[in-house]
Amino acid sequence: MRSLKVFLVVSFLFVVGQAQARGLPDFTDLVEKNSKAVVNISTTITESQRIPGIGRGGEVPEDVPEELREYFEKFFEGTPNAPEEFERSASGSGFVISSDGHVVTNHHVVEGASEVIVRLSDRREYKAEVIGSDKSSDIALLKITAEKLSVVKLGDSKKLKQGEWVLAIGSPFGLDYSVTAGIVSAKGRSLPGENYVPFIQTDVAINPGNSGGPLFDMDGKVVGINSQIYSRTGGFMGLSFSIPVELMMDVVDQLKTNGKVTRGWLGVIIQPVSSDLAKSLGMLTPSGALVNRVYENSPAEKAGLKQRDVIMEFDGEIIPDSASLPPVVGTTPVGSASKVTILRDGKRVTLPITIEALPDEENLASLDGGQPPIEDLGELNLKLRPLTPEELADFEVDSGLYVEGVVRGPAEEAGIVPGDVLVSIKNTELDSVATLNDLIEKHDQSKPLDVLVKRGSGYLFLVINFKNEL
Repeated sequence: MRSLKVFLVVSFLFVVGQAQARGLPDFTDLVEKNSKAVVNISTTITESQRIPGIGRGGEVPEDVPEELREYFEKFFEGTPNAPEEFERSASGSGFVISSDGHVVTNHHVVEGASEVIVRLSDRREYKAEVIGSDKSSDIALLKITAEKLSVVKLGDSKKLKQGEWVLAIGSPFGLDYSVTAGIVSAKGRSLPGENYVPFIQTDVAINPGNSGGPLFDMDGKVVGINSQIYSRTGGFMGLSFSIPVELMMDVVDQLKTNGKVTRGWLGVIIQPVSSDLAKSLGMLTPSGALVNRVYENSPAEKAGLKQRDVIMEFDGEIIPDSASLPPVVGTTPVGSASKVTILRDGKRVTLPITIEALPDEENLASLDGGQPPIEDLGELNLKLRPLTPEELADFEVDSGLYVEGVVRGPAEEAGIVPGDVLVSIKNTELDSVATLNDLIEKHDQSKPLDVLVKRGSGYLFLVINFKNEL
């Protein structure tokens, strides 16, 4: 009986030891080796605000008592409604990438700052120069006058796997050098309004003040820079997003060399490929990026890309969805001779293309007619008529059918709204209602039918499912 008890105790200790060996990792060495390269960043931002009753302008009335005259002089001095300037402070995190004082942080940490102070782990403080800052990637490069600084080692975010442990060091809510850990939740995550960053999603506790701090892998190498969180409260809720280190360094190198960032431009507007669109386009599964507009004189037009093409690969890199294309094109050097593989009418075609520089927002808006983006679709119906010559000129189309009324049917399910212009069906231009009816009559109505719609200055592919008609 005693031998059995000894056996059970030994077995229990063995199991516990195995569980500990497979348990949470020990981060102490990683933190000890890398915390000196992490910095706190504090900024001073000067803002102006009009304060009622201050800076009214004019002269002090003569009947004001002498003891109140000084007060009234301040009250009336200055130009009418002159704004008052005041300063506010903000803070964030960063890390040293070169021993001579180059520091990386987020663009939003230093945006609008009149002064940037970098504080090291040993409490030394330096006034920093902003070498350059890029809003689209949320990366900023700073320089402090210091030597022989501890620096981080850069890793490879492409080797990260879902479920892998990662660690962050930063200053949440101003609490310097706080360490938090978690796992990689997803890779290549696209966020609304963030076209050029394939974020690393983690469940590492990130809070205000962590912005700009490093994300480490278990080898102690930086694989990302902490940038955003999803929160309904303003604090951590389990969804944190980091910019991959490769993208960060591409931006940093450009900022260091040119002081600004130039991105590659293809010259197309794209949309996701839905299940219905995939069927209509002859695809087995939804993938790639569907082209719904090609800019004039753009690299895409010069290469021969057309509406309804589906971009499947760019320079040999598979494009699994529409969100994957902008980061790949954006990091392609301007002037590069590249190749784009498309699916056109069920056939794969590879086209050579020379990437150009992305126009600035003002020039891009002029190319797009300065119109707002396509709005979300709602409850819709359909009634058609041909466009007048004046409307053809206004909509900048050669032909099309104007949606002016309401008819219950598959168009409502497709999301076509009054005011839309139906431009083409499967690359066949719609010059009359008779043409549309003929195309629909010849179409196998057990299959979805894709329609190109002009809405405002933008284009959109929609799918009509005839099987939904009752």
